[in-house]
Amino acid sequence: MKFISLIGIALSFSIAAQPNLINVNEFQLEYEVAGQGKHTVLLEAGGGASMSDWDTVFNRIAEHATVIRYSRVGNGKSTVIKRHFTSNDYADYASELLVNLNIKQPVILVAHSYGGSIARDFATAYPKQVKALLLLDPSSEHDVDILRAIDLEKANREIAQIKLDDVANGMSNQYLDFWSKRPLPDYPQIKDIPVTVIASVRKTKNPANLFFTDEGRKMWGELWQTWAGAFPQGKTVLTEKSGHFVQVDEPELVVNELLALMQKLDKH
Repeated sequence: MKFISLIGIALSFSIAAQPNLINVNEFQLEYEVAGQGKHTVLLEAGGGASMSDWDTVFNRIAEHATVIRYSRVGNGKSTVIKRHFTSNDYADYASELLVNLNIKQPVILVAHSYGGSIARDFATAYPKQVKALLLLDPSSEHDVDILRAIDLEKANREIAQIKLDDVANGMSNQYLDFWSKRPLPDYPQIKDIPVTVIASVRKTKNPANLFFTDEGRKMWGELWQTWAGAFPQGKTVLTEKSGHFVQVDEPELVVNELLALMQKLDKH
């Protein structure tokens, strides 16, 4: 989930380059590869977003590693679809994309929002293809629990309205996946790899709903501290400078945390 429901439609950043297309199973995916280096980084965008969501950090990452960004099926210039995909399905296609691009070494998977759900499924299903996770304000199956914990009656009204807004905007795949609220893999289902979560706890003057109240922000940070803290190599960075789009608001923070992961991997 990309918090399309709770946070809003993805910001769009145009890129000048003509995208490459690659066949992945029965679909075509748009992608771009840049840079070189010891490490390979795969960028997984949020729900409904294309690979342009990474414009603010793509070239900076390419200065330090081989970096791949792509648009999932149904997004960007990839094949348009009219069928339901889950984060498990998207993880399968991400794995096949790496195979088709002849990426033989495990990648550092950097994922934003709904991409975080895909990253967790990917790390469980394809442990040999991933060596570290960097999750940027990732989706959680527990986000609506935060609303209900603050004010159950009001939360249920807000959640009902969010669902109606989703329908009004068109039920895309990640909406269905989000509302199904199935459990996502945790440690030790995900092997012992370096895991860093950057979570936004920025306060707002006029929160759109309970999720963005001061109490909601505090609980959001605590949720990810607990989750990442279960990993032997887990780390949580709470930021008050970024909203949901951490890579847009604080690109340097994203790059620096990625470099820190690379350094950790180099020491092993």
